[in-house]
Amino acid sequence: MENINKSIQCTVEQCRHHCVNCDYCSLDRIRIGTHESNPSQDQCTDCLSFSAAY
Repeated sequence: MENINKSIQCTVEQCRHHCVNCDYCSLDRIRIGTHESNPSQDQCTDCLSFSAAY
């Protein structure tokens, strides 16, 4: 069973770090970044720890 980190809520079920049957991440920490040169909205941010599920 994966570790559930209740400090990191996540609903992206397609990520390999997503805890099955709950909306949390299994990582100890995540890295957040942006794909914009001047981010101004939440849609401009990305979870750089995302890894596609198998």
